[in-house]
Amino acid sequence: MNNEELDLETPLRDEVERHIRKLIKPLKDEEELRAVLKVKLTKKEFKVLNCWANGEELKPLLEKLSLDEKRYKELSSKLIKKLNQEKLKQEMMV
Repeated sequence: MNNEELDLETPLRDEVERHIRKLIKPLKDEEELRAVLKVKLTKKEFKVLNCWANGEELKPLLEKLSLDEKRYKELSSKLIKKLNQEKLKQEMMV
């Protein structure tokens, strides 16, 4: 993939921007952002975020991760809170 293609395909970055309330600087590029999130989020949180970003169907993922509706809602709200923490935002921004 060349750089132009990378610039066009940023589903993870777009999804993260959608959930952050106040973004001061632009987010890092897709690969750097993925690396930061992979370290800072739990595996389940990262997989759910990826699922949202790629517009995949949630049900198969929830079954694979053994999550019921209640646990999924808790995980989702925790994930969004994490994305809005100043320390993590600093690491995600350029």
